[in-house]
Amino acid sequence: MRKIIAGINMTLDGFCDHTAIIPDEELHQHYADLLSNAGTILYGRITYQLMEYWPSVVKNPTGNKAMDEFAVIMDSIPKVVFSRTLNNVEWESATVAKRSLKEEVLSLRQQQGRDILVGSRSLIIALMKLGLVDEFQLCVHPVIAGNGLPLFENIHDRVMLKLLKTKTFGSGAVTLYYEPANKK
Repeated sequence: MRKIIAGINMTLDGFCDHTAIIPDEELHQHYADLLSNAGTILYGRITYQLMEYWPSVVKNPTGNKAMDEFAVIMDSIPKVVFSRTLNNVEWESATVAKRSLKEEVLSLRQQQGRDILVGSRSLIIALMKLGLVDEFQLCVHPVIAGNGLPLFENIHDRVMLKLLKTKTFGSGAVTLYYEPANKK
């Protein structure tokens, strides 16, 4: 069975704001490695549309090796997009989910292959509420944003996590790897 891994960048004060952080070469390499070891990534519409930037980098490389490699990997990984407003997508490696989040994820989980990444805040929250997240990879950046979208918004039940490991970056960012404490 494939694992569901929720991976996201956040500020020290718990907000998910990609404009508040500055991804460097080391961070791009980290996420390129994560994507290389995954079979599918799940996005909501907003995050998916932000990620549509990467095919342009594939066509016109930046010269930054880590960023350009990340773009190639991002371009090729299969993506499933959950949206109430998108009926189709232009990115060749992306499809719009036709079933509910729960049905789609349970089906994907049963298929052979590498783990499934969840890269959208809204999907992480929804999958947490369904009890379907096997692992969290929270990359906390040394930035206090002061406002924004909180990662764990509208989580009303206590969720106990078990720390598996950490990874520290030269920038001061730290990825915290957790699993739900009740997982066996």
